[in-house]
Amino acid sequence: METTQTNQLKRKRLMKWQQRIGYGVSDLACNLIWQMISLYLLYFYTDIMHLNAASISLMFVVTRFVDGITDLLVGYLIDHTNTRWGKSRPYFLFGAIPFALFAFLCFNVPDFSASGKLAYAYVTYFGLSLAYTLVNVPMASILPSLTNDTEERTALSTSRKFFAFLGATIVSSTALTLVAFLGNGNERVGFKIVMGIFGIVGCLLFFFTFFSVRELPAQGSKSLSLKTVFHSLKQNKPWLIFAVNILFMWTSFFIQSSALVYYFTVVVGNKALSITVATIMSIVPMFANFFVPILAKKIGKRNLYTLSSSIQLLGLVIIMFADKAVSGILFGAFISAIGYGIKESIYFSMQADPVDYGEWKTGVNVSGSLSAINGFLGKVAQAISGGLAGALLAWGMYQPGEAIQNGKALFAIQAMYLYVPMILIICSIITMQFYNLDKIYPKIKAELEERKE
Repeated sequence: METTQTNQLKRKRLMKWQQRIGYGVSDLACNLIWQMISLYLLYFYTDIMHLNAASISLMFVVTRFVDGITDLLVGYLIDHTNTRWGKSRPYFLFGAIPFALFAFLCFNVPDFSASGKLAYAYVTYFGLSLAYTLVNVPMASILPSLTNDTEERTALSTSRKFFAFLGATIVSSTALTLVAFLGNGNERVGFKIVMGIFGIVGCLLFFFTFFSVRELPAQGSKSLSLKTVFHSLKQNKPWLIFAVNILFMWTSFFIQSSALVYYFTVVVGNKALSITVATIMSIVPMFANFFVPILAKKIGKRNLYTLSSSIQLLGLVIIMFADKAVSGILFGAFISAIGYGIKESIYFSMQADPVDYGEWKTGVNVSGSLSAINGFLGKVAQAISGGLAGALLAWGMYQPGEAIQNGKALFAIQAMYLYVPMILIICSIITMQFYNLDKIYPKIKAELEERKE
């Protein structure tokens, strides 16, 4: 009898870790592909394919807003999906191949005319964004369905961010080197090959996620009308605050990521340093991430988010005052990476909690739609950051490929990498002071459990 119980406990522990790893590698897959897009696609378009920065800026804005609508549709679709695999899980299986394929096509621009290249960029980038939605929205919507235990949710989110940072580290530390090596000095060829490799690996990892995770049986699952969904969300105050913060948090992240190569090539005058900093910004968070479950339990999720944001801000201030001093830049990057790693990990853990609040408040679970709107807001943030980055480069009269730029171009790039992100982090900290879900969350969970019983 005792042996049987021991075996059952071992099996339960094994299944828990299998699910943690399976869920986590979904973000490894995502980052192998999306980190390439965030760090290098703007550079690829302007400096390699010689597309106009203002035109690309407009493309980012238009595509992101149109694509944001698809986020809402996919979320609504998830809430109305009922299969033997669950509601969110099937999308990992069917979205993986399109995501990898369109990522490859984005870095494979044919020798068309300037207008033809721009049209091709529109089609492939929109296709990539739609495919990204098919795999990314389920990554968030599935979390409340994997476990009802808030501490296990934090563990799952920690696993997800560990693998996300691992994927980001692989890309930031190897991509440019692989581009140069595999392309034999031809960046255009190199980017195409590297994106193809990362795309294939990412696709296989999404398949692994599909086979490794299991959703809990839906409690009282029913078809929800759009009116019911939006009525529930309108009454969800913690989520409304969280939603506003999404715009500040991700706009800051995306605009700084897109400015990385420009900042270290043009402002600092050391392109190789961009690889080192990008590696620090992905590998340090990977280890800082491990402290999140302990810290969250000790000081609460909201307080941990505020603290980590402040640490990230301090790191950017250090980089700003370091100017071109390599040691100062590296120290600032290290401090910023610690804050960023903890902040992003706790952010994804917090995402699931407003779902429970909404169910407690209104009696309906709209995890798919809520995750989709979060994704939509992330797309809006990308649109804002992409548009702002392109507009700043155009305003500064940035000359692609030129090592020496005019003063306005230098200021524009500094604004993209430092000033705008710093302002947005401050706005994020202020916004999250109004988020008070942590205080009443134990009561909410207890009442939800009573209802289910």
